[in-house]
Amino acid sequence: MSSSSPTPIRPATAGRLPAAQCLQLYDVMLRSRLLEERLITMYKQGDGYFWIGGPGEEAFNVPLGFLVDKGSGIDHDYLHLHYRSSGTLLAMGADPVDSLRQMKNVASDPYSKGRNFAGHFSVRKWNVVPVSSPIEVQFSIAIGTARAQRAGTGAKGITIVQGGDAGTAEGDFATALIWSSRKGQELPMLMIVTNNRYGISTPYAGQHGYDQISERGKAFGMPTAVVDGNDPEASYIAIQRALDYVRTERKPYLLEAMVSRLRGHSSASGANLAKDEIDCLQKFETTLEERQLMTRGQIEELRKKYTRELGEASTRVKEEAPPTPESIWEHVFADKNLVGGET
Repeated sequence: MSSSSPTPIRPATAGRLPAAQCLQLYDVMLRSRLLEERLITMYKQGDGYFWIGGPGEEAFNVPLGFLVDKGSGIDHDYLHLHYRSSGTLLAMGADPVDSLRQMKNVASDPYSKGRNFAGHFSVRKWNVVPVSSPIEVQFSIAIGTARAQRAGTGAKGITIVQGGDAGTAEGDFATALIWSSRKGQELPMLMIVTNNRYGISTPYAGQHGYDQISERGKAFGMPTAVVDGNDPEASYIAIQRALDYVRTERKPYLLEAMVSRLRGHSSASGANLAKDEIDCLQKFETTLEERQLMTRGQIEELRKKYTRELGEASTRVKEEAPPTPESIWEHVFADKNLVGGET
């Protein structure tokens, strides 16, 4: 399966993107959805210990991946993502097979060498900081990369941090709002909240006392916006606008995307399909058909193609070796002699 970077989408100038770019967005959205469905299948077949991911967030996460300035170091964007960001990684050029490897916990997993949950990405060459299981701590960590960029070379690299709505109740989110907005010391940080209206099983109204999480940014003097995260074109334009502001002004921006949660919180809640949620993929397919950009037959053929490729890839991954016990000492800071290892 290809891991080459997709052609960057040209800037949007109106409410619609050019036809070719709509097709490009759809292609990655479809691959992202089918990847998540394959990961769920692997988990249910015993080829993984746990699943958590982002079915329903593709219409927002894929445009984000196309718009980031990827590279290594403070001159490029730093990404502090969460475990529902597979669409962003695929849009940046990641190979779907790498997510299958992490699910199977094999040594060839490039994100964690087979030692982490699914959806816990880490790509040093693209400034993708390791995803954390404890929710919202990425907002505190993001302050560090944003401060480095503020004191850096004058390039346009910024820090992008993303989390869910429930995690905004954590102190780390408030910390990011405070540190990023101090007068005269503002940080080039785009804070993104993907709001699926649930915190595991707790509805939004049972946890928050305001209509939109973005309202919290206004108290800190930063611009905010709410976007329909089920609309890839609206999402692309909103993300582009937010990124342009942060790059130019070197100040924070809070963007809230209203998204769906199609498979529950994780495998811990069954990962079963929630039929009362809006499906952004089906919605965009209807749009493409109405604009005569794709036929239903073309959509089904593309789905069959990627389903076949992912099935073949998962078969190969299941034959790959798990990490060896000795490899636990790789990629760590501590000397094993100091923590009970060999002498």
